Amino acid sequence: MDRRMEGKVVIVTGAGAGIGRDFARAFAAHGAKVVVNDLAKNAEGRLAADAVVEQIRDEGGEAVAAVESVAEWDSAQRIVQAALDSFGRVDCVVNNAGVTRDRFFFNMSIDEWKTVVDVHLNGSFYVARAAAPHFKSQAGGSYIHMTSTSGLIGNLGQGNYAAAKMGVVGLSKSIAMDMAKFNVRSNCIAPWAWTAMTANIPADSPEAIARIEKLKKMESHKIAPLAVYLASDAGSKVSGQIFGVRANEIYLFSQPRILRSLHRGEGWTPQTIEEHAIPAMEPSFFANVPSMAVTPWDPI
Repeated sequence: MDRRMEGKVVIVTGAGAGIGRDFARAFAAHGAKVVVNDLAKNAEGRLAADAVVEQIRDEGGEAVAAVESVAEWDSAQRIVQAALDSFGRVDCVVNNAGVTRDRFFFNMSIDEWKTVVDVHLNGSFYVARAAAPHFKSQAGGSYIHMTSTSGLIGNLGQGNYAAAKMGVVGLSKSIAMDMAKFNVRSNCIAPWAWTAMTANIPADSPEAIARIEKLKKMESHKIAPLAVYLASDAGSKVSGQIFGVRANEIYLFSQPRILRSLHRGEGWTPQTIEEHAIPAMEPSFFANVPSMAVTPWDPI
């Protein structure tokens, strides 16, 4: 295995299981020193972060645990400080920590909304912001944020999650623009994978059951190679992009751009919009369909 991450320090949030654990192990295997962040305990009752650190060390890598919440400013600062205290620098932040509280919008509680937004969106900002001064002073760094097709395309019962994940896309784009002059890049990955978090998807409809069966075929470790590439020096020219990984496929997502333009010299009225603008634009409308409808083929 190549050592393209040799000498670099990577923070992976939510790294106690699933995609985050795979990221942490892959970065370590490619030579990085890794800060494993997670609050949870594993099935054996151990802190999940400690278990992953032990696994990385057993595999010959270097890692430390940071048992802190991403959803608070002060604790996010401590996550970054753990990298500085243990390894003297930080080169990459992978904002992977996440939770779900799935509920149809008309039944969603304030707590269900806030919990998901606090972890995914606020947490991504807090940890990224904590690392920003260090990236700026060393004139280099990489952010990798996890987004989701629940926001990019849409899914039922995930208004909180979809909104947070689309917020992450906007955050990543702004970071990429604001920090380009400091040689700092920022990208998003939308993962397709069966993990403990996706296992919480309610199997309450034929569509949901079909979605779950397909997700079970998608192995989380197959997402890690793209993250390692984006964090490495080889990925230094890639910034502001949205990627997806689905089994052995890598996708590049489009970003919102103007599709159609209509001009009326005397301006528009509701009637002329009804008669001219909407009929002209309607062929370019996007259907309101869940993400599985956009990727109907079996994972390959």
